[in-house]
Amino acid sequence: MTITVVDAFADRPFSGNPAAVCILDTPAPDAWMRGLASEMNLSETAFLTPGPDGAFGLRWLTPEVEVDLCGHATLASAHVLFESGRLAPDAEARFDTRSGRLTVRCIGQDTYRMDFPATPPTVAPAPDGFEEVFGTTPVWTGRTPFDVFAVLADEMAVRTLAPDPAAVARLGARGVILTAPADASTEADVVSRFFAPGSGVPEDPVTGSAHCAIGPYWAERLGQSELACYQASRRGGMVGVEVLGDRVALTGRALTVYRAELAPAARP
Repeated sequence: MTITVVDAFADRPFSGNPAAVCILDTPAPDAWMRGLASEMNLSETAFLTPGPDGAFGLRWLTPEVEVDLCGHATLASAHVLFESGRLAPDAEARFDTRSGRLTVRCIGQDTYRMDFPATPPTVAPAPDGFEEVFGTTPVWTGRTPFDVFAVLADEMAVRTLAPDPAAVARLGARGVILTAPADASTEADVVSRFFAPGSGVPEDPVTGSAHCAIGPYWAERLGQSELACYQASRRGGMVGVEVLGDRVALTGRALTVYRAELAPAARP
């Protein structure tokens, strides 16, 4: 059994967001999947199981919890299917997930376009203690179906955040999205960061699911349906977003970093 580690939303190795991808012949026990995700210790490990109609069942596990929507591990999963020849270059990767069916197409060398649900934020107060935890006052706050959403004044306010992970976890959300307009010197329209220590991810390098909210929010305010988004983590990565009503198209690159073979004793 092979585990493939892929850097997603990356234009070079060791950037973007790494995800582990495991393709199973049949569903595996939950306890085994949790154990492997903990062993890999990446933001997400993706587990794929072939379905009856050519689609794949897809589940995403952090080192601590299973999540309902994950962009970078979906991108990594599609990349493995196309790169390995399991899918033809002109095929559509189809995944059945907790968030419904997601589809991915290869649109260029190691470049993919994903169809995801839009999850725009609605106005809501910040959690108690938010300003103390992040050391900044947001100009707008809201909630997505999954996360706290906060808009800061400018790119520098986003880039200089240095919250204590334990304090962020006490805010009680799956994660916290912080975003701002990009400076004129940045080759992007908007920037963001994403913190999810309560889910076992102190700071996620590049978060596809967060852009299901970032895209609709900024598309409305900037008056444009297509956005270049940069997640300003230490590794960093670009996400192209096109808002299409209640869906978003997320575009990014993916690169395989390594493959490992599980020893017989570690297999399900």
